[in-house]
Amino acid sequence: MAGLETLYAWARAAISRPQDALICGVHWQLVGFGYRCLGAGDEPGPDERKSELLPTGWEANKEVYTLRYKSLDDAHELLLKAIMVEDSMILNVMDRPSQKVADVTLAVADYINPEHLDDFHKVYKNTEELRTRIASGIIAPLGAPTEKAKKEPEKKDPDLPQDYDPLRIPPRLPAGTRAPLGPSRPFAVGGEDLDPFGGRSGGMIVDPLRSGFPQPGIDPSSGIPGRLPRGAVPPGARFDPFGPLGAGRSGPDPDHLPPPGYDDMFM
Repeated sequence: MAGLETLYAWARAAISRPQDALICGVHWQLVGFGYRCLGAGDEPGPDERKSELLPTGWEANKEVYTLRYKSLDDAHELLLKAIMVEDSMILNVMDRPSQKVADVTLAVADYINPEHLDDFHKVYKNTEELRTRIASGIIAPLGAPTEKAKKEPEKKDPDLPQDYDPLRIPPRLPAGTRAPLGPSRPFAVGGEDLDPFGGRSGGMIVDPLRSGFPQPGIDPSSGIPGRLPRGAVPPGARFDPFGPLGAGRSGPDPDHLPPPGYDDMFM
């Protein structure tokens, strides 16, 4: 019953009998179930507001306590009358919007130690049982309130389309159609292996000459002095350099790392 100790210390000056302490406990149970007190008496007063505290004059009548509550979602408004009959307290509660009525009878001695009204740590007992009685006898029959929880909509990337779904499988492209090139990224490693027939670049060998960055153009069809005559390589044909094309420009040769079993004629 977190918070009851603070409430009890605030209301201690008005608590003179065991039933006062029990009403304080019942009040805090209703607060825990999503209700706030509006005031004392049958009719509303001026400038009422929801509060976790007990209203002024709540203990004025020791025989009949009258309190009004409203749920946090404003769906329920309760009129509570606690009537003392000998050593028992009868809680009669009506939900005004629905006109539903519920009642619970509590033996004061089952929940309050009358000789320890000055000691909060000893005055209450069987608090879990009290909570269960309030829940089953009042909250359940009248309907539990629901707290309003407004969730902010998730912010989407403005660059993504409205119907973007990261889990959606992209549609297949017609045969012979190349997939559109995505944004350039350094060393597109693995792209060609993922789609060997899609015309992508980037195998498992990291080649700085095919990194995706702008490089000084080398056109093998124009010939390489001392190595290839002009026209030896058709324009646009794939050309794997067999030696350095310039000072400091050596690159890896895919044939340096043949696949396992490459010399097996049955593969």
